Amino acid sequence: MPEAETIWIIGASDGIGAALARAYARRGARLILSARSGEALQDLATTLGTGHIALPLDVADRATIEAAAARIAQIGPLDRVVHLAALYDPGKISDLAPDTATQIIAVNLTGSFHIAQIAPPLLRKGGQLALCGSVAGYFGLPQGQIYSATKAAVINLVQSLRAEMGGRCDVRLINPGFVDTRLTRRNDFHMPAMVTPQEAAQAIIDGLNGKRFEVHFPRRLTWPLKLLRILPYWASLPITRRLTQ
Repeated sequence: MPEAETIWIIGASDGIGAALARAYARRGARLILSARSGEALQDLATTLGTGHIALPLDVADRATIEAAAARIAQIGPLDRVVHLAALYDPGKISDLAPDTATQIIAVNLTGSFHIAQIAPPLLRKGGQLALCGSVAGYFGLPQGQIYSATKAAVINLVQSLRAEMGGRCDVRLINPGFVDTRLTRRNDFHMPAMVTPQEAAQAIIDGLNGKRFEVHFPRRLTWPLKLLRILPYWASLPITRRLTQ
């Protein structure tokens, strides 16, 4: 029987992260759960059973990540790190408050940068580091605003990290479509191919156990968006313009 994995999930307090924690716990993994909400993390760790650790942090605050990493280093090498933490604020670019935009960048992009630097030394040789982009980062869509821009940047960051690590750890990119979470419930537009957090968690586990660099789902949404991304602008921009009407 294979030895149980030790996995650090960042952004574990609800949504996809909590569903992923439950799914990995059922598989016997030992979990380190991180997010800003210490109470929610502790409640989740308790419901999952013994041996799991709640370790609050704020990915926009590098010092809190470094403090968590120092504690994890005492536990032993990790098999996987899955970074899912993100902020989202729907609406048009012209309507977004500058302070909110700054906060979204700090969490989504700068937070991913912090994890990309701090997490690899915590992994065993050949361990896995998965960071979360979004299909919203494939192409600039209406009401995507700064969230989509940060996710496009995260995709680029993870691609660079994969090349730079040179196989020292298994760098992966997760690009979910619409998932029924607290964040997406704020949207006032139709969200095609919506999946549940449980379905998202299963897709992530299956993808991370596979060989492909990118884990993207659901395919009925992601493949059309990938096609949009490779079209010339004279074809793609009129399509996205019609989405505003």
